[in-house]
Amino acid sequence: MLEFAGWLQTTPVSVTIQSVRWVIPLLQSIHILMIGVVFISILMIALRVLGRVRADETFETVWTRFAPWMWSGLVVMALTGLTLIVGEPIREFTALSFWLKMGLVAIGVAGTLAFARALRPAALAAGPEFRFSAGTKTAAVLTLVLWLAIIFLGRAIAYDTEVWGSLSLH
Repeated sequence: MLEFAGWLQTTPVSVTIQSVRWVIPLLQSIHILMIGVVFISILMIALRVLGRVRADETFETVWTRFAPWMWSGLVVMALTGLTLIVGEPIREFTALSFWLKMGLVAIGVAGTLAFARALRPAALAAGPEFRFSAGTKTAAVLTLVLWLAIIFLGRAIAYDTEVWGSLSLH
C-alpha cells in the first residue's frame, strides 16, 4: 500500500492538490461541514426513534426531512475525502486512524441503510404515537456512538502517532 501511496503522491493530480495552498484546507473544511450535516441528520433521526425529538411527528416525516441531507452529505463527504486521499496519500494510508475510520464509515453506511429498511415499513403504517422497540432504540444509540467514533478518528488522523503510539502505522 505504501508503494501505491508513493506513486499516487507523484501523479499530476496529487501534485496539483498539494501545490495549490488553499485546496487542502478548503477540502478539509467542506469535509468537516459535511460530517456535521451527516451527524446532525442521523442524530435527529435517532432522537425521533428514542422519542426525544419530534415525537409529535411520524417517523416517516422525520426521515423524509433529514435523510436527503444525510445522503447528500455522505456523497459530498466521500468526494472531498477521496480528493484529500489523492492529495495526501502517504499521510492517509499510514494512519491507523484513517483505516479504522474507513471501516467504521462502511459499517455506518451499511447500518444506516439496514436501519432505514427495517424501520420504515413498520413506522409508515403507524402515526406519531408509534413507539420503537428497546432493540431499535439501542441500535439508534449505537449508531450515534459509531458516528461519534468516526468523527474522533477523522480528527485523530492528523495526530495518529500521538493517539496510537507504537500501534501507529507511521
